[in-house]
Amino acid sequence: MAHVDLMIGKKDGPVGQAFTNALSQLSQGHTPLLAVIRPNLITKPATIVIPKVTVENLQDASKIFGPAQAGVAKAVADAAEEGMFPQNYLDEYVIVCSVFIHPEAEDYDKIYRYNYSATKLSIKRAMDNYPDYNKIMYEKDRATHGIAGVKMVRLWRPPYLQVALDITNLDALKRVITDLPKNDMLILEAGTPFIKEFGVKGLKEIRKLRPDAFLIADLKTLDVGQVEVDMAYDETADAVVVSGLATKSTIEKVIYEAHRLGIYAILDMMNVSDPKSVVVGLKEKPDVVILHRSVDLERSQAGSGSAGADPRWALIKDLKKELSGKKMLFAVAGGVTPQSAKHALLNGADILIVGRYITQSKDVERSAREFLSLLGEDTDLFRVHTE
Repeated sequence: MAHVDLMIGKKDGPVGQAFTNALSQLSQGHTPLLAVIRPNLITKPATIVIPKVTVENLQDASKIFGPAQAGVAKAVADAAEEGMFPQNYLDEYVIVCSVFIHPEAEDYDKIYRYNYSATKLSIKRAMDNYPDYNKIMYEKDRATHGIAGVKMVRLWRPPYLQVALDITNLDALKRVITDLPKNDMLILEAGTPFIKEFGVKGLKEIRKLRPDAFLIADLKTLDVGQVEVDMAYDETADAVVVSGLATKSTIEKVIYEAHRLGIYAILDMMNVSDPKSVVVGLKEKPDVVILHRSVDLERSQAGSGSAGADPRWALIKDLKKELSGKKMLFAVAGGVTPQSAKHALLNGADILIVGRYITQSKDVERSAREFLSLLGEDTDLFRVHTE
């Protein structure tokens, strides 16, 4: 691999000062060297190469003074030939290029080629003022860091299916999670019964089975919100749920603490008589609002003709209009079926929360796909890799 950090600027500016300081204030193991196309022939703009990894011996030094230096110099010369720099600035600009050469690297050809490519791409992007704001916003929730191999999942392209794992048997939990399809539009919830049985430490059992999942801790917090948020965060939760029945102070503390830690705050409106006034009255808004019909209420209405679509789902469009400009998602929960899900999506629902219909199914994958088929393809399924 290659990893370069590159600065371009005029000799009489801050980059020129850094260029001069690097050549005159040497650091043991990180001695800079002028990039040369061949001995005694520097490239233009004048460029220095600085090793990031401490040079311990002559073998390390030969990689820097050999293929790395040559690759950087050739990239600068080719960039000049291709018009990336204004011709009248070739003697005005200088370049400072830090390179990473792993001590175990052995292939001189790859060291040369990779550092050539990385340097040339860096120059082009620097001179094109790449990236712009829109590119950063487009990539920030899609990208996985190439070396770290991890990312903080964000819910940036609704709608989603949220599977509520209200399961208190670990073997049953593992079976359900294993059978769930791997899909970017599927997120997982550690349900309240699960957390009461295993505590927030149980989140790690779910995380072991789905390391990359967006994982919600359904705490239904009513008090000491900041403490509960911290506990869930330490056990790898991506989001926490606070009850809309809590005091305004508790709700706002949960939202504040979640946002301070960089995770989602979800507000559950189960049994809240006026969800709109609660949300509108909050100084800092939650990331997700759940319009939630309780399981007990759902059962009591099952034979009365009231089961299915919840009339409160019509609030979603009203709330979205009231809170236009706020980045907020709306979820529906409580006896959601594939049939009622269509009604919820038409009303603007961003997240379908489904529990027993999936978790108690004899065919978990089929039941989950009934909902996923309503949501569209996986994220960026046909994305073209261009860089």
